[in-house]
Amino acid sequence: MKHRIVVLGAGYAGAYVAGNLARRLSPADTGITVVNAEPDFVQRLRLHQLAAGRQIDAPRLADVFAGTGIRLRVARVTAVDPDRRAVAVADAEGGGELGYDTLVYALGSHGDDRAVPGAAEHAFDIAARPSALRLRARLDDLEKPEKGEERAGGGSGTVVVVGDGLTGIETATEIAESRPGLSVTLVARGELGARLSEAARAHLRRACDRLGVTVLEHTVVEAVEAQRVLCADGTVLASDATVWTAGFAVGPLAAAAGLEVTGDGRIVVDRAMRSVSHPDVHAVGDSAYALGDNGLPLPMSCASAGYTGRQAVEAILGRLTGREIPHTRLEYVGNHISLGRRDGILQLVDGQGRAKPTYLGGRKAARIKAGIVRMSLWGTEHPTFGLPKRRRRVAAVVPA
Repeated sequence: MKHRIVVLGAGYAGAYVAGNLARRLSPADTGITVVNAEPDFVQRLRLHQLAAGRQIDAPRLADVFAGTGIRLRVARVTAVDPDRRAVAVADAEGGGELGYDTLVYALGSHGDDRAVPGAAEHAFDIAARPSALRLRARLDDLEKPEKGEERAGGGSGTVVVVGDGLTGIETATEIAESRPGLSVTLVARGELGARLSEAARAHLRRACDRLGVTVLEHTVVEAVEAQRVLCADGTVLASDATVWTAGFAVGPLAAAAGLEVTGDGRIVVDRAMRSVSHPDVHAVGDSAYALGDNGLPLPMSCASAGYTGRQAVEAILGRLTGREIPHTRLEYVGNHISLGRRDGILQLVDGQGRAKPTYLGGRKAARIKAGIVRMSLWGTEHPTFGLPKRRRRVAAVVPA
């Protein structure tokens, strides 16, 4: 009987793991199924651009996995039962259940809007394609108001972006550049760009000034209403569209399944990306709580998805074929931030995740970020390119 590998999620991490395993394991011994809620690949790195109005490629996953031997199941995961080694899914045909011998959990994360009243009801997020498209439609409405429409603050439409992490910075600057008729405010809980070097922070401030982005630092949002954002210091911001980028969280499926998770729901894994409570489950990308080579948790990011995915592939290959499992690199080298289409920041970090004094900014940094995005998409569209052609057989006895 074939060893059944089920990969939940076809984002950057899930697609990478599935493609690598398909190329390097013999189809005579293994069957690989990928479960994803959407039929298309979502470029999460560019969802802020999609929301601002740019056209973003969304390759069909059926085309991505064509010829690889991978079976694609377009369905939503509703439950995981690690004791029975089964996954429940729901689709247009009613769904069903998939059994597995090895599970790769790569369902990613979503915007965390739970802590602030009104954020879930009234704010937009850009952590998923549908929500980014909803924001895009709202911005279109603001730029083309119906005759006689009145705004909360008068004049042009107002957009308030809450959250000064990388996603918030990229979203605010992209909207400001792409839609100059809108007024954009970025609300920062602390100092703007606190994780950047002093020089990079100065560059970021200049970019916000150039694009007309109003920055409110050391400001805590305590409630979101339909047309207002209420701050703890009493400030009230008129807002025709509030964008919530203040953190990310993972879904509740792993915790509900009884897997050991952190307080924010991420699966606790060992050095091989195996669940510490259920070794038949591997977690990668934003779903995994993994310690890097510096002893610090890897942040939720596309870069972390690549490192955790590579380690999971080597661990699964080693376990199934009876080979020694190598330790691949688990590190975080820096941040790449786009500031609209023609500006950006490349900030490298040291071994403890602290910003190095120097940075690269301007058009060159923007081109590097765009190149990284293009390579990430190309790598996903060609999941088995450049991999060893030799496919390994599964060992007669797979160690527990």
